[in-house]
Amino acid sequence: MSASQSAPFVRLDGKATSLIVDCRGDAPAVLHWGPRLAADLDPMDLVLMATREAAPCSPEVPPPLALTPLLGQGFPGAPGLRAHRDGQGWATFTRIASVDAIAPGVAEIVSVDDHNGLRLVHRLALAPDQDILVASTQLTNTGARTLEVEACAAPTLPLPPEASHLIHLDGRWSGEFQMRRTPFGQGAMVRENRRGRTSHDAFPGLIAECAPASEATGEVFGFHLGWSGNHRIHAETLSDARAFVQMGELFMPGELRLAPGATYDSPKLYAGYSDGGLSGLSRAYHDFVRARPEHARLRAKPRPVHYNTWEAVYFDHDQDRLAQLVDAAAAIGAERFVLDDGWFKGRRDDTAGLGDWHVDEEIYPNGLKPLVDRVLAAGMEFGLWVEPEMVNPRSDLFRAHPDWVLGCPPAPQLSFRNQLVLDFGRTEVRDYMYDRLDALLTEHPIAYLKWDMNRDISHPGGQDGAPGAHAHVLGLYAVLDRLRAAHPAVEIESCASGGGRADFAVLERTDRVWTSDSNDALDRLSIQKGASLFLPAELMGAHVGPTDCHITGRRVSMATRVSTALFGHFGIEANLLALTDEERAELAEGVALHKALRGLIHTGDLHRLDRPANENAFGVVATDGSEAVFAYTLIREQDAYFAGRLRLAGLDADARYSVRLVWPKALTTRSPLVDTLREGVVLDGRSLMCVGLQLPRMHPQASFILRLTRQG
Repeated sequence: MSASQSAPFVRLDGKATSLIVDCRGDAPAVLHWGPRLAADLDPMDLVLMATREAAPCSPEVPPPLALTPLLGQGFPGAPGLRAHRDGQGWATFTRIASVDAIAPGVAEIVSVDDHNGLRLVHRLALAPDQDILVASTQLTNTGARTLEVEACAAPTLPLPPEASHLIHLDGRWSGEFQMRRTPFGQGAMVRENRRGRTSHDAFPGLIAECAPASEATGEVFGFHLGWSGNHRIHAETLSDARAFVQMGELFMPGELRLAPGATYDSPKLYAGYSDGGLSGLSRAYHDFVRARPEHARLRAKPRPVHYNTWEAVYFDHDQDRLAQLVDAAAAIGAERFVLDDGWFKGRRDDTAGLGDWHVDEEIYPNGLKPLVDRVLAAGMEFGLWVEPEMVNPRSDLFRAHPDWVLGCPPAPQLSFRNQLVLDFGRTEVRDYMYDRLDALLTEHPIAYLKWDMNRDISHPGGQDGAPGAHAHVLGLYAVLDRLRAAHPAVEIESCASGGGRADFAVLERTDRVWTSDSNDALDRLSIQKGASLFLPAELMGAHVGPTDCHITGRRVSMATRVSTALFGHFGIEANLLALTDEERAELAEGVALHKALRGLIHTGDLHRLDRPANENAFGVVATDGSEAVFAYTLIREQDAYFAGRLRLAGLDADARYSVRLVWPKALTTRSPLVDTLREGVVLDGRSLMCVGLQLPRMHPQASFILRLTRQG
């Protein structure tokens, strides 16, 4: 790519992807984004190939589908920027000022509107060994008056005319990351989130398919906005058949006002392409996340097996009982003991205590030290639950600083789990919360913080009455960054009533997400499947819950609970003291199996398998094809006597593999093939992928796991 001011094209190449941006006109516009093209391609050939005649009743030269489509260009679709000064200067019209290669695989395009006083900078990055494009927009007010910004999206990216379906992730609390496929035609699909976090019902991600894709085949385009607050997703097909996706932060009225010289940086858009179906796209995202510098800490040691106290004790913190749980957790192989909600001053239920981050001396008269010492003596790390952004009206903090909460008086606050949201846009609030967390981390050898957020930000009014949702998210990042710098060895989980805050921006500062508050293994199958579109297994908290799920009431076998949790960052949340000896022994075997497989699960290539809705199957294959593990669950009974064959994926077609059924010990079936697999059999990779293994007749809600090892 030329680094001169007159560079006509920007070209960035990934492992299997190319991006070519046309910079010959006033506005930069994507000429190609998709499969990698020939290195010696002349971009003017693409210009020729895309040439259109004028359409009836249309402009002779249609306005460009630019990285930031502008109202001043006459663009008929959603503009990427909406800004004005007291109702004037809204028809922005920029011209390219410079095009620069600022680093290998990174380009920066500067455009200016001297008349309306603003500058746009588009930064595009595509690493040569990756296939995820990272794109952002920077807006600077170069005028003499305040610029009112209603919207400033990340760069707008085109879709091919063949894009026919969209997949988004919606859901609810305890049912996050549900995949919904809808037709995509002329008109717009808009999804907005105003919950102040990424939300349970509107994950900031989208997938566009060229005809419904399978897990292994078909062209797919992925989009994810790295932002932990309000956002907007817009996908549109114009009447001239041009289609595009646009994502950005969603502002409250008057929320973004840029003073002269001030700058706004949009959240980063993470965009991917794959011609290998949905699983191929997921692998591109997983590879990208695993290559980020902050992910190196997770590769430094195996992901520790968690034991979390929440569903075992809730708020009933009895030291003798907790000591018994410590011993029981260590006995089954847990490596990190996490003390959940209920340890701090006045916290006997969810109506009081939030904000007062001091150990409750009535429950812990000698502080946390005796419990922490017992955890460490048992060979485990110690973790602690906190909810720093929240405060109960029944707390010392609120009584001292009622003005520290977000609100929009005289509008009444919504009652939401008996708590209010602290204004992290205020320096004094951030400093107070950092000081309390820093004191806890300094006083105790805490290896892990479970950072929770159990309500939406429904009334994000700041100190001066102006909207504060944007400032709150930036304040959250600032506190996390400060804690990271002061305590670099401490791992942090992003929990928000489960998976309500899961995005690449918060994951630059945290080490995993709590995927859902539901530990129901069957619900978790669809939750973890949807989350895995973008997130690798080692970032998804997945726990073995109680026999009877506390949220759904469903009873699921220990074998299936283990097989579901096995493929994430594994943990246990069941009351170990209530388990039978047989259940504890089976759980300990599951923990041992996870430890044997986690090195593969947390580094390998994910292959979800296409199965009917009443089945779930997927596998993880080592990047060199040397080993693999596949899991299958029958969710509901089959209509037919048999379920067909399980065709595996991702194997070395020319290799032979030892195939062994490693979980569970007992599977209710009369299948002779299962008996053979339990003993182990050597089969060739091509047949396993093209022909497959006959699935046995099984009880509903039953699971099994196969382990494969390449021979020779």
